[in-house]
Amino acid sequence: MIYLLAFRRGLSGFRLIIVGIAVSAILSSVNTWFSVKAELGLAVQVAVWGAGSLAGVEWPVVVAALAVAVPLLLLMPTVGRRLRQLELGDDAAASLGLAVERSKVLVVVAGVALTAVVTAVAGPVAFIALAAPPIAARLTGRTGSSDLLGAALVGSLLLAGADLIAQHAVPGATLPVGAVTVCIGGGYLVWLLFRESGRS
Repeated sequence: MIYLLAFRRGLSGFRLIIVGIAVSAILSSVNTWFSVKAELGLAVQVAVWGAGSLAGVEWPVVVAALAVAVPLLLLMPTVGRRLRQLELGDDAAASLGLAVERSKVLVVVAGVALTAVVTAVAGPVAFIALAAPPIAARLTGRTGSSDLLGAALVGSLLLAGADLIAQHAVPGATLPVGAVTVCIGGGYLVWLLFRESGRS
């Protein structure tokens, strides 16, 4: 839906972001309305899921998610090749014979589908996708689509580490992993801001 609303004789990254923010705000208000109308027990479950939590994720859920995710992961080499060409710019990619708009649709659909699978299992765990690529780039010296695997591995390690902290940070209680990643991600963003202001 966001892709279609943002499409105007091609897809602009800025327009996609603005439309995405607008649609996200609308859907957040719908989620809030559902939470207010729901029974108390269900509303609490929704709140925990909304914070992002690995607590209570059972093997049948993981197996079902893998059944969807594995075929999508098999697409990643194709998506990675197209991403590398798209990084050159639309005109350069088209001159190399790439179907630019179809490739963008493939990239968006694959990304949304993989994100949906993970979100369905663990909820919207914040900041992992923001922090993992730059950390992977620093570790490997590779950037952009050339290091999708590195970013995925760093992201999984960050999530596992955050879950470990969530389980043991407060004695006798298990925090939602999303609460930990928000704290880590917020600190990371503050560090980035200080670093950039120091450069300028």
